[in-house]
Amino acid sequence: VQLQGSGGGLVQAGGSLRLSCAASGRTFSSYTMGWFRQAPGKEREFVAAINWSGGSTYYADSVKGRFTISRDNAKNTVYLQMNSLKPEDTAVYYCAADHTTVVLIISRAYDYWGQGTLVTVSS
Repeated sequence: VQLQGSGGGLVQAGGSLRLSCAASGRTFSSYTMGWFRQAPGKEREFVAAINWSGGSTYYADSVKGRFTISRDNAKNTVYLQMNSLKPEDTAVYYCAADHTTVVLIISRAYDYWGQGTLVTVSS
């Protein structure tokens, strides 16, 4: 499966952005999807994940209550709605996919990755 992330940009602290990740292929609905981020000089970290049906989600503590992951299997797309953004949310955001039924929070568990989209939050 090929992944194409989009929706990044520059936003002021407290603002919102919605990231999208479009997947190719006809079996999107059988993949767990995740979002990760990597800030300059830091390791890639888990942000959120959603199982194949959308019925199970998991969030990093740092984004819980501010970010929402969702998916539209008819459109082969996963979303990350980001509200109340903080300067520390600045990073390149990556979507990832793995052919499994469980929610995954470890980056090395994912087989497929998008190219990344930059989110910059100004103070």
